[in-house]
Amino acid sequence: MHLRAALPLVLLALGARPAAGQRQRYSMDPGWRFTLGDVSGAEAPSFDDGAWRRLDLPHDWSIEGAMRQDAPGGGRVGFLPTGIGWYRKAFRLPAGAGAGAGAREVWLEFDGVYMNSDVWINGFHLGQRPYGFISFAYDVTRHLVPGINVVAVRVDNSLQPSARWYTGSGIYRHVWLTVVDRVHVAHWGVYAVTASADTASAELVVRTRVENDRAAPARGSLRTTLVNAAGQEVARADTAYALAAGEGAELEQRLTVPSPRLWSVDQPYLYTLRSTVLAAGRAVDETGMPFGIRTIAYDSDRGFLLNGRPVKMRGVNLHEDGGAVGSAIPERVWERRLEALKAMGANAIRTSHNPPAPEFLDLSDRLGFLVMAEAFDEWTQGKVPEGYHKYFAQWSERDVTDFVHRDRNHPSIVLWSAGNEIGEQSMPDGAQVLKGLVDIFHREDPTRPVTTGNDNIAADGHPATLAFLNAEDVVGYNYVDRWHERREIFAEEDRHDHPGWKMVGTESGTMFQSLDERYSLGADSAVPHPNYNAGMLAAERLWKWVTMRDYFAGDFMWTGVDYLGEATWPFKGFGSGVLDITGRPKDSYYLYQSLWTDRPVLHLFPHWNWPGREGQVIPVLAYTNCNIVELFLNGRSLGEKRLEFPAQGTSGGWNRYAQPVVNPTTNDLHLSWDVPYQPGVLRAVGKRRDGTVACEAEVRTAGAPAALRLSADRDTITDAPGDVGHVTVEVVDSSGTVVPTADDLVRFAVAGGTLVALDNGNLLDHDPYRADRRHAFNGHGLAIVRGDRPGALTVTAQAPGLKAASVSLRVIAGPARLVIPSARP
Repeated sequence: MHLRAALPLVLLALGARPAAGQRQRYSMDPGWRFTLGDVSGAEAPSFDDGAWRRLDLPHDWSIEGAMRQDAPGGGRVGFLPTGIGWYRKAFRLPAGAGAGAGAREVWLEFDGVYMNSDVWINGFHLGQRPYGFISFAYDVTRHLVPGINVVAVRVDNSLQPSARWYTGSGIYRHVWLTVVDRVHVAHWGVYAVTASADTASAELVVRTRVENDRAAPARGSLRTTLVNAAGQEVARADTAYALAAGEGAELEQRLTVPSPRLWSVDQPYLYTLRSTVLAAGRAVDETGMPFGIRTIAYDSDRGFLLNGRPVKMRGVNLHEDGGAVGSAIPERVWERRLEALKAMGANAIRTSHNPPAPEFLDLSDRLGFLVMAEAFDEWTQGKVPEGYHKYFAQWSERDVTDFVHRDRNHPSIVLWSAGNEIGEQSMPDGAQVLKGLVDIFHREDPTRPVTTGNDNIAADGHPATLAFLNAEDVVGYNYVDRWHERREIFAEEDRHDHPGWKMVGTESGTMFQSLDERYSLGADSAVPHPNYNAGMLAAERLWKWVTMRDYFAGDFMWTGVDYLGEATWPFKGFGSGVLDITGRPKDSYYLYQSLWTDRPVLHLFPHWNWPGREGQVIPVLAYTNCNIVELFLNGRSLGEKRLEFPAQGTSGGWNRYAQPVVNPTTNDLHLSWDVPYQPGVLRAVGKRRDGTVACEAEVRTAGAPAALRLSADRDTITDAPGDVGHVTVEVVDSSGTVVPTADDLVRFAVAGGTLVALDNGNLLDHDPYRADRRHAFNGHGLAIVRGDRPGALTVTAQAPGLKAASVSLRVIAGPARLVIPSARP
């Protein structure tokens, strides 16, 4: 796995002093002590935490709890517990770090703590950060002692609700200890920009802050090099510096790159940018980061331009939870989800509605996603009682600055969002609040525009003010089709009135079937009332409009994956995803795949198990990018249906066509047949416009459940903490057909590894995720497993009355990383 943090937890020797010029970044994840509840005096180094639970980070205590209708956060947090928790870790310093004369500098870095974290080192209070989605760091050098040091963290997520969706509770992201020379590149101190680029040449502008924390002046040079994926240096710049004691300076350098490989959504090529600080002729600090060479622009007529070419954003919104693992998400969980969305044809992600984990953006860089990185869901006007509005006045400038500094070198980020559905959009002074945030974004990163997700651009009684919308670089539309005639004309009126606006759909609805994601023909056993045959129409209508308007940069639909929270009992989450919460594609996934990819797609639904409905007319639907589909029931043709979008016009003369004529039977982007139900086999044959067969799909009537079937997403995984295997269980009949109504209770056992969590995609299921058994849902379930050591990992599944199944994965060791273990057992 090519991830910064997804490396195996291999302990390297800590006794040797780090080599000159070699910055050391140690994982602090293993070996913490944790207790739930508030504890007096737990910040003191001498506090006895021996009875506390031992665990490794990242950790989310909420996902471990039981769902209760009376949970303080209610449906906002998926009815899971929150509260107050304490973490402590005792550790020994690497040689040469921290305490003592001539020691190096040490930073303690947190990628994210939800929320209201207070951090102590050896009893000294380092600081407090209320916003649970922001990364932060403390210089702990002068507070370290020889021997054992103790870090303590109090996390207060007791005031609820604090957000409108599931956040988790605790130190849910990675923690690091970074050791640097006292002359060094500052924390988040490199800012690299592609000033210009084409296939012939690129010019990079790199601004690097160098700091001298020594007691004496320092002189030397900063060397910045760009290295390609093959390890070859392709550009270099050297700049001299002279710094007084305690002084820092930002150095600007320009690098010319001949014949660069440009980063794009189809070919996300990454270089490595290295910054080396030399003093007295030797390297004293070096840091590196992946870097993609690319240019971006937004045009009021042409939309979004990547490397000078228009690219329509085919986007999804994503909340941060990982389903059964909560907010402490192994990197592989996100990688698998993003790979599925990429295969669907998505090329863009909005991080709704907060800064994501650093490794999420690393994945976006590597997989080729365009990211709208969002800061807040609230400003001064609250949506929930304990939301960010309580902290905005004091913390927003610092949080935005840290957000931008951490993430501005990611090529995937092409747009900043200052907020989502902000109440200020309709207020007289709202534009002033927005302008203050936009100025901060522009100050810290002049290369990317700023938007917000506006849900009231048109609204009865409280529309967004023109001043507010004009203050945005790009006007963002949440549910552009929500109000009145805009259901049909979308943003056409604004295009006419404000032709200079740059526009993007920040959030829009996708198709909904039913909240529990089961096909239904209704309660009347005599007359079908299907719940699945109309939900796609609004999504189709919007996408046809978006794709044919060059000026509209693209659209981000709600959502890419089902998520926890924002729910009403007995539901624990929101079922808007094209992937369910286990990462399994729903029908809607194939609608977008048929619109967003060129390879043949043909998806047929619903299932064909409807006992007692014989002879009743049931709608059968197909999502496809084939122009012609013929449907068969038990070998008998039910006729062809045809679609075409965009419609072909004449070419070369009147009534002449460049391609064979299709003669569509619908203006929709799906096909439908009304079929009298008869058990058996539905088979669809998809054909190109010339009549040649492109693909087929089949749905069979399943018999009674007879066996379990297991399959893994990969044959081989590593023993890295961030790596996991996904094992899917299916309930099948004697012929191997999945039984779509099966809900058997399945018990799992793992040998050679750990069972991390179980899930089934059912948002009505309140069973604990950390158990060894779970009911199947629609014939499916998921086990997430981890390999503890190299060797074989075997998963076995059993259910009463069904044939058991097993699957084996090979666990290998990954590359080593530096870690700091606990200094106490």
